[in-house]
Amino acid sequence: MNSNLFEDFDPVSSKQWKQKIQFELKGADYNETLIWNSPEDIKVKPFYHKDEFTKSIPVATKATDFKICQNIFVFDIDKSVERALDTLNRGAESLRFTIEDENIDIAALLEKLPLKTVPVYFNFNFFSIDFVQKIDAIARQKEIKIFYNIDPIGQLAREGNWFVTSEKNNFDSLNTLCTAIPNSSIISVDSSLYQNAGANMVQQIAYSMAHVNEYFNRIPIINQPIVFEIAVGTNYFFEIAKLRAFRLLFNLIAKEYNHNLDCHLLVSPSKRNKTLYDYNVNMLRTTTECMSAILGGADAVVNLPYDSLYHKDNEFGDRIARNQLLVLKNESYFDKVNNPADGSYYIETLTKQLAEKALALFKDIEASGGFLKQLNEGIIKRKIQENADKEQELFDSGKEVLLGTNKYPNKDDRMKHNLELFPFVKIKPRKTLINPIIEKRLAEKKEQERLDLE
Repeated sequence: MNSNLFEDFDPVSSKQWKQKIQFELKGADYNETLIWNSPEDIKVKPFYHKDEFTKSIPVATKATDFKICQNIFVFDIDKSVERALDTLNRGAESLRFTIEDENIDIAALLEKLPLKTVPVYFNFNFFSIDFVQKIDAIARQKEIKIFYNIDPIGQLAREGNWFVTSEKNNFDSLNTLCTAIPNSSIISVDSSLYQNAGANMVQQIAYSMAHVNEYFNRIPIINQPIVFEIAVGTNYFFEIAKLRAFRLLFNLIAKEYNHNLDCHLLVSPSKRNKTLYDYNVNMLRTTTECMSAILGGADAVVNLPYDSLYHKDNEFGDRIARNQLLVLKNESYFDKVNNPADGSYYIETLTKQLAEKALALFKDIEASGGFLKQLNEGIIKRKIQENADKEQELFDSGKEVLLGTNKYPNKDDRMKHNLELFPFVKIKPRKTLINPIIEKRLAEKKEQERLDLE
């Protein structure tokens, strides 16, 4: 039986809703009371209505295909293999290996793992064509899907220097690799750096698009998806819209270069809002952030263990982080519906507004000479710092709340003797080409003060 269940009810227009709300406000100003302004200068209304909605935005997301990814730092090959096998047996569906040294026996690592149906991401602290080609030979033989995630511009932004390579420059190295290995994803954009350093969402999207545009201009052969490594915060609906806006703008820009492949989003929770004290609250934060990641269209989600700030990698923290994603996937059924945000007037409107503002900023960057020029001149760092300072001021004044840190702190909490890692910004004196963009958490100053009093 095809019938409209609501046909017996008279439709209520947005004008009628607003009149009713104004009546209930009893004289209070509607705009001042109910409309709030986001850090991106987006005015958020108390309700969104079909009357004011134009059309859906064509953003294809596949929540049914998202993978649970596990980070593994590779130092001891046997221990890394053991840990990878254990995490795969416990629910991980893809792996991201961090490798600091090209002398690692990569063949021994990959040949001992069942990776035919497990996508593998790499995070290299160096750039070696020979090393990548060695991996590629194994990958082709074992039919492994590899994402190399090489991002020289991200290296410059984060460290202040390019990778050291034998080629003339990092773009020559990238061109050589993309030509030699056309069937694997080589290039990535580390957008998480901008978020963790304090950029607002419009800046994160625009800087990432200007960042990838530098690769489009310099690397003529890009036959595989480009990976965006993205960090998401706790502004739930905005983060869903942010990821959708990423795809929307990327596809718009990529078409100009006849690149018809969608981008690949590798998403993890932000470090910026994580805390040392009352650390269990980090689990609540990462849960909602992972939910935003899935609903926003992440291809893979790497959760952040609740104790990652102050503990070395450990089985318990990893298991809790992985189980959060397993609960979302297998018990909350977040993987059952594709395009889950479609038709939400609020999320669709946010997506459109974020995309429009980010596109305008992207055009400004390109008109001023491009992303690399502004990065070298320190403009990108300065703009991010300006926004980070505003957010820090809100946190310091208590307007931006981190539960257990600047609101309802547990005065009996003690952390000094529980620190295995240094949880604050590390100073590394060295010569750099530019001033690097520095990641910094909101709670660092307050936590340092508390540690000093223990």
